[in-house]
This record gives sequence, C-alpha cells and structure tokens, in this order.
Amino acid sequence: MKLTESTEMYLATIMLLEEENESAKVVEIADILGVTKPSVSKAMKQLLEEGYIDKELYGHITLTDLGRQAAEKVVHKRRLIITYLQRSLGLSREEASRNACRMEHVISDEMLEGIRTYLNEQEKKS
Repeated sequence: MKLTESTEMYLATIMLLEEENESAKVVEIADILGVTKPSVSKAMKQLLEEGYIDKELYGHITLTDLGRQAAEKVVHKRRLIITYLQRSLGLSREEASRNACRMEHVISDEMLEGIRTYLNEQEKKS
C-alpha cells in the first residue's frame, strides 16, 4: 500500500516520540504537526485499522512492526536529504530539516539513490 504524505508524517512523528518517551499521545502528535486533536484521532483510527499502530483507549500510541518499518523508511529518507542539503548546499541544520520534511514525500527512488551515491563519494574523499 502506498502511504500518503500525511500518513508518513504521522508515522515518523510517532516513531520520534517513541524514541523519546516510549510512546506517543494524541496531544503530542497534534502539537508537533500543527493539527487539531480530532484530526489526529481520526488518523490514528485509520492507522489502527490498517495495522500500523497499537493504541490504548485514550492513551499511549505505539507503532506495530509494520508501522515501524514504514516510519523508519521515512525518517531514513529525511536524514539522508538533510545531510545532503547541509553538505552540498551548506544549509543550516534547521533550514535543511525544514526543506527535507517537504522533499521526503515527493522525491523519486532514483533521486534518493543519487543522494546516497553523492554522500558515499563525499565520505570517500574525506
């Protein structure tokens, strides 16, 4: 199943919150993504139905194995893009992060592979 940009953002956010707090909560997700709590609740219902998350009633949200795999792909892609923008264009971490968050949803696999190749070649030169 092809994940939407919104779904990818939710999964990545949950993963990052899990890394910090062992689980995520609706209010935390809403704050980070700048959306309403009802929007998050609706999205969590869909993610639960699709098997991406486990959710306690009015409580903690955690990723299932399927959700973790999807989130790891998104976060890995974001981190590669951030590194590329910093090294190739000299952007600050903050500016690179802002742009990478937008780019991660639209770049092709070929472009991602090009970024990976570029970064590997730069490392060999170092």
